[in-house]
Amino acid sequence: MFDHAYSNYMDHAYPADELMPLTCRGRVRGLEPSRGDVDDALGKFSLTLIDTLDTLVLLNKTTEFEEAVRRVLTDVRLDNDIVVSVFETNIRVLGGLLGGHSMAVMLKDAGHHMQWYQDELLHMAKDVGLRLLPAFNTSSGLPYPRVNLKHGIRGPESRTGTETDTCTACAGTIILEFAALSRFTGDPVFEVHARRALDFLWEKRQRNSNLVGTTINIHSGEWVRRDSGVGAGIDSYYEYLLKAYILLGDDLFLQRFNIHYASIMKYISQPPLLLDVHIHKPLLPARTWMDSLLAFFPGLQVLKGDIRPAIETHEMLYQVTKKHNFLPEAFTTDFRVHWAQHPLRPEFAESTYFLYKATKDPYYLEVGRTVLDNLNRFARVPCGFAAMKDVRTGSHEDRMDSFFLAEMFKYLFLLFAEEEDLTFNVEDYIFTTEAHLLPLSLSTAPHAPSPPTNTTVQAPSLPHLSAYVKSLWSEEELDDSNFDWTCPNTRLLFPDPAFPRNLRDPIRSAVDKSCPRPAIHREPGMGRPPLRAQDFMANNPDHLELLRRMGVSLIHLKDGRVQLVQHATQAVSAVAAEDGMRFMQEMMELSSQQQKEQLPPRAVQIVSHPFFGRVVLTSGPAQFGTDLSKSITGVRGFVTVAEPYSGCAELSNAAFVQGRIALLQRGQCMFAEKARHIMKAGAIGGIVIDDNEGSSSDTAPLFQMAGDGRNTDDVTLPLLFLFYKEGNILLEALKEYREVEVLLSDKARDRGRDVQEEEEDCSTDQTSPVPAATLDQSHVRTVELDESAPHNEEVTPEEDVGPAIKRNPEPEEEPEVDKDSSRKSVEAMMADWREDLEAFQQMEDEL
Repeated sequence: MFDHAYSNYMDHAYPADELMPLTCRGRVRGLEPSRGDVDDALGKFSLTLIDTLDTLVLLNKTTEFEEAVRRVLTDVRLDNDIVVSVFETNIRVLGGLLGGHSMAVMLKDAGHHMQWYQDELLHMAKDVGLRLLPAFNTSSGLPYPRVNLKHGIRGPESRTGTETDTCTACAGTIILEFAALSRFTGDPVFEVHARRALDFLWEKRQRNSNLVGTTINIHSGEWVRRDSGVGAGIDSYYEYLLKAYILLGDDLFLQRFNIHYASIMKYISQPPLLLDVHIHKPLLPARTWMDSLLAFFPGLQVLKGDIRPAIETHEMLYQVTKKHNFLPEAFTTDFRVHWAQHPLRPEFAESTYFLYKATKDPYYLEVGRTVLDNLNRFARVPCGFAAMKDVRTGSHEDRMDSFFLAEMFKYLFLLFAEEEDLTFNVEDYIFTTEAHLLPLSLSTAPHAPSPPTNTTVQAPSLPHLSAYVKSLWSEEELDDSNFDWTCPNTRLLFPDPAFPRNLRDPIRSAVDKSCPRPAIHREPGMGRPPLRAQDFMANNPDHLELLRRMGVSLIHLKDGRVQLVQHATQAVSAVAAEDGMRFMQEMMELSSQQQKEQLPPRAVQIVSHPFFGRVVLTSGPAQFGTDLSKSITGVRGFVTVAEPYSGCAELSNAAFVQGRIALLQRGQCMFAEKARHIMKAGAIGGIVIDDNEGSSSDTAPLFQMAGDGRNTDDVTLPLLFLFYKEGNILLEALKEYREVEVLLSDKARDRGRDVQEEEEDCSTDQTSPVPAATLDQSHVRTVELDESAPHNEEVTPEEDVGPAIKRNPEPEEEPEVDKDSSRKSVEAMMADWREDLEAFQQMEDEL
């Protein structure tokens, strides 16, 4: 699998930063449509090759490694006039060069390979470090989120220096690479500035909850987003505190991690869930969904030595993976799809590896097999592995991020490797957040303390760090109760071999029963099921009594609406207040949904040679014709281009179109007219391809084809819409192979064998909830409803149409708040929704 991905990158993409596996070419920044902040990882420095260096050595491909190092030294330029993410460049490029240097030194010392090596990768790493350093020239010590590789920060030609905010993980995920660079080179300036940024984040933690927010102002230190979790925006900050202790041997980092960890387990961990909370009011949930980046956390808990919650959260993630084939970018607390993308993230495989190392439970080998099988069945395409555009339909995105080669194959190989498969002892190294290998021997190298907080970029003198630390911390803060010096022995922890299974079985059952909804066996304060928002009827006395017990009152407004107000202090119990809060959040979600339901995306799957179902294109549905979601088999047939291509007149090649799926170009007439013309020619389906050159489902929201205002009941074939980029993939395949067969369906069928319908079950959602509302900070909540609307009918959530909408949200109006700030109307949902959109963008920024 690694060879397939790596060789296709080298054959079709190098020296570009990334491979585009559907179009078999390299992604060059500026030549492809912008993907927003995601492209900040690309710096025209052959990113994937650098990120993959130490993976080659781990997989015992030393010849390929030696060749790759020579290519990097010969071909890669770092002085490009391009603005890049400080965070991504640090973990991928600087980390990749340091990992490559560590492997080169190890091989050279072994005496068989790299005898010519004279620290060239380390010199390049220092060059990268120096190009990142100007970003740290702030009064707080927190780095700017972006830097120009050639011109640095603030200069007129740098196009940077105007940002005010950064994510906590972006500022707190520097120490491993910068400290390693300092200790490899003997130049303390890098470690100094990484420590300074961590010191500032620690000082700005919320002192009561000991939690940090997601986004911080790099100048003032004010929290811009006050939600706190272990996923996107924060994740690797916690990871680097613990790993900095492991790599550098500094007790201060363990002290801070343990204080944070205790708060995480107190407020955020609700086994098996990990739910975001507000840092100032950590008992209030901040959202009702989880993002896939938190999948690293069970692995970090293994390093911490806290095995039981690691098993529980990992099992929940595994069951969600089995339900949807991959972890969606975000999923709800009842395990439905929230954001449907999956860019082949490695965090779940990482945690699987760490749990297997800790327990040696063969169950985790079966988990790894599931990951492998799903990658091969659903993501493997002729030119590599393609990210999933939508886990529900199985459609692909023309994307293979560098972390797929840097991380996924490391952890999967190590999971299954026998001792003789490894040419060196991985226990002598620590994995960075990008899975680069840094030697633990760095703990004995010279190191330096943090500078005073008001300095800029300069190298201080080198007094011993422990004296500096003791001057900053009181004896009370360094109390040994904050330290766990040893990890538990798992044989003593789990003397009964069935114990892990007893932890996993209830979680498996909960996820299985979560379709359509998990049963909750209690009423607020009574031990019975609570009232759900979709069941509520304003004229039902029993429902009104339940609301009263939850602290929710109902007010009839003069304009015919009803207003629900929750006073948490008036609930009969804390449990009832929590149920009331959940009810209010559900009601806000239902009230915010659009009147007209969006149709879900459809799939165009190329099933003929040499694709065999491995390429799936996201397509938009028509609001008329065959509903593919109600078709058991979909519609399968060979494609042919209609003549005229517009489909706006009777077809001249009707004999060729008959029994086939016609390809049409958008424009010149109504979609229904095109459908009628190809129907008359005997077509069994149609695909309309956008005429707007460069359009793509990666960057545009799902497009639905409307009718022509007349009755369209006469249209009985399916018509799907492809953007220009996806349509061009199909046209190029037709040009090269002449006979191309596709399957039009609501979701992709199994790859690599006969395409046939699998039994329909709840494992694939046809709808996905809109982003959930973040609840009001106060104890009083309100939501206004139209009383004329029925509240006893199931409300189908609006379809999640992908990241293009979320990445470029329209400006929203600020919600109106009462004078006493104690009420929150439905309009406030829009501000909270925007927080969800920003959170999605934060995830894209991180990896």
